[in-house]
Amino acid sequence: MSQYIKDFPILDQQVNGNPLIYLDSGATSQKPFKVIEAVETYYKTMNSNVHRGVHTLGSRATDAYEGAREKVRRFINAGSTQEIIFNRGTTTGLNLVASSYARENLKEGDEILISPSEHHSNLIPWQQVAKVTGATLKYFELEPDGTLDLNKAKAAITDRTKLVAIAQVSNVLGTVFPVKELAGWVHAKGGVIVIDAAQSVPHMKVDVQDLDCDFLAFSGHKMVGPTGIGVLYGKEALLNAMEPIEFGGEMISTVGLYDSDWKELPWKFEGGTPIIAGAVGLGAAVDYLESIGMDTIDAHDRHLVAYAMERMGELEGVSMYGPRKDRTGMVTFNLDTVHPHDLATVLDAEGIAIRAGHHCCQPLMRWLEVTATARASFYLYNNESDIDRLVAGLKKAKEYFGNVFR
Repeated sequence: MSQYIKDFPILDQQVNGNPLIYLDSGATSQKPFKVIEAVETYYKTMNSNVHRGVHTLGSRATDAYEGAREKVRRFINAGSTQEIIFNRGTTTGLNLVASSYARENLKEGDEILISPSEHHSNLIPWQQVAKVTGATLKYFELEPDGTLDLNKAKAAITDRTKLVAIAQVSNVLGTVFPVKELAGWVHAKGGVIVIDAAQSVPHMKVDVQDLDCDFLAFSGHKMVGPTGIGVLYGKEALLNAMEPIEFGGEMISTVGLYDSDWKELPWKFEGGTPIIAGAVGLGAAVDYLESIGMDTIDAHDRHLVAYAMERMGELEGVSMYGPRKDRTGMVTFNLDTVHPHDLATVLDAEGIAIRAGHHCCQPLMRWLEVTATARASFYLYNNESDIDRLVAGLKKAKEYFGNVFR
């Protein structure tokens, strides 16, 4: 995959006198020339509002915007473009489901079932839904390696379970959760499943019809697309029954002095001027990823994770979290008594960018019995030599802090 590094201009630079090694794609991915050029071309040649003007620029912009929607539909195999809602990102999509679907359909006695490994964006909305509706928030039990035992997970889904919300891939542990099986079990009990796909859609083939999920949210910026653009997929029947939560221009059909009617899907959930350039860039990102192949990217990411865990496992004092297999995208770890922020600072001096902190997963940090962790996350532009540089940086950090605390 090293041939793709040249597609990412930001990687051709030095940081603190060293060639940049970017290992923070779990937070945001870098952007290839084709995505950058697509956004630039939009602003240079077709910048206009969509769905409104009949002039040439407006038609070009509308075609590009709706063309991007079709690309996303195909990318995740949604049944219709009406099921593709553009928004600001995963957080916005999950909050839309919580506010428009869950608050209106859940009641006292119902149960919401999530994992303790969830990102705050897929945890706090359900806390708020529980408070407003009287529903009970419950949690799957994680195994010691951060996976789900299928028998325990199935038993946790009862007749009271009206909504399951879970990440397909943990943004800390890299665990690939069995969302297809969970969907079948929750549907058998009459509930719905909401999938946080922020860490899965960029790294593996995701087919919403095969998963049979009811809602699925992801962000463009984690899949080589622009920031500020995301997607909520929802089954058409569910979205049709839901009310919008933002009101204004473009999402209306007719407006009277005392009442209004909404447009059909997907536009009733896209009030105001949408994120047009972001959508165009996301469409270009889909084209780029498809030109490589999601199966190829998936295999590459899993190889890098396995290689990193093997190399890092050679070092004394390194604690790694999450399963040893069936994981993707990242390795989360701690080094002896070195605080992750200090470790990240030392690595940055070597030109190596990693993440440090609680990763918006404070309950998971408490489950792991740590205050914070370091995280190296990989993508298609990384290779084994990047991991070798990381390991060398960890050795240097061990030597430095070992001398400091002698």
